[in-house]
Amino acid sequence: MSSFLLAGQLFVSIILVALVLLQPGTEGGNGLFGGSGETYHTRKGVEKLLYYTTIFFLLLFVVNSIALLLI
Repeated sequence: MSSFLLAGQLFVSIILVALVLLQPGTEGGNGLFGGSGETYHTRKGVEKLLYYTTIFFLLLFVVNSIALLLI
């Protein structure tokens, strides 16, 4: 059981890193340093799919991490 969870953790980790790297960046990238945050951006199409897929794999990662901790 533990080896299955470890293999799953490795798979989920690799997919999660790839999904985060595929996320589009922000326009200015300087919101922390005084950039104007007055634009509104909605996710559409592939960007929305990447966003929700990233959240799904993040939840899988957290649940798998807790399961590994308890075993």
